[in-house]
Amino acid sequence: MPRVNTPAPYRSPVPGSTAARRAALRARAEAEQKQQAQGAPAASRSRGGAAASKSAARRPSSGDRYGGDVLSVNPHRTGPGAIRPESVHVPVTPGLVVEDRQTGFVGAAVAVEKSGGQHVVVLEDRHGVRRGFALGPGFWIEGRPVILDPPVARTRKPTGAVSAAGRRLTASGSYAVEGKRAKVARASRIWVEGKHDAELVEKVWGDDLRHEGVVVLMLDGVDNLEEVMADFGPAPERRAGVLVDHLVAGSKESRIAQRVAEMPGGENVLVLGHPYVDVWQAVKPARVGLERWPDIPRGTDIKHGTLEALGWPHATQADVARGWQRILATVRSYKDLEPSLLGRMEELIDFVTAPGTR
Repeated sequence: MPRVNTPAPYRSPVPGSTAARRAALRARAEAEQKQQAQGAPAASRSRGGAAASKSAARRPSSGDRYGGDVLSVNPHRTGPGAIRPESVHVPVTPGLVVEDRQTGFVGAAVAVEKSGGQHVVVLEDRHGVRRGFALGPGFWIEGRPVILDPPVARTRKPTGAVSAAGRRLTASGSYAVEGKRAKVARASRIWVEGKHDAELVEKVWGDDLRHEGVVVLMLDGVDNLEEVMADFGPAPERRAGVLVDHLVAGSKESRIAQRVAEMPGGENVLVLGHPYVDVWQAVKPARVGLERWPDIPRGTDIKHGTLEALGWPHATQADVARGWQRILATVRSYKDLEPSLLGRMEELIDFVTAPGTR
């Protein structure tokens, strides 16, 4: 009688097997369909819901081998019972003890250097022997694989003026832009009369001007303004802002400004100024211990006369330069300048950075 192959008895599904997982998925799909039929949202069917449930799933632990979702993580790669644990990123810190898997060298991190375009960690073992290894994968910490990363950069507390929220402020009072390089210079420009004007503008508005890409140039005297503007050739997208001293009605400076406005392209030039004879007086006198700046008689140089009134050396040009540096050093921010200068400078920056300019 021929032998008949009888089929093996059907084995019940093993918990955690593929068949059991498929059955669980089918049961979950049926439950979601019932919820949809009843009008209840099925969060796990949407992409956002899946992401949320995945992020909220518990990771495997010693008391929960599979975590919150058996399909969300691989217990053989994640968790305390992992057979082949996955590597995790660890930044190097001083004294961190690691093992190089390839050589078996064990040591504490004593330095991180850059060599040949890559970061190298220097390890020192218990005998004082030091060896360098390239950062990245291939290390162990307490028997588990890690990927060594460069040290985390320390964030320094902002120095100088800060806002109520702790954000650093520039000398002009605007929010400082961290971690960005100065922009490529604009075609639009700002001119000031001389060196002292330029140094004061740089100290208070330098950060803002670099962020906007605005270059500040010197006229070397307001008498050169017409010639400089003719050479510059202002245009609607190429504007010029000019800050001059002693711009009051009937002054030489006001007449020059009027002639510039009547030149071709003059509508693209903005000439503003303060009422002081010299930019020194735009610094609040209290910064140098005065109630008001001294009145200098006609015929006396404003700088020499001011230094003499202050009791500072004033005989030579070197004395004048040192005297100005003493005054400039007292300026900490826009709060130490007169409003008549602050407003004019802010107007000039807005004029040369307006939409449509370059």
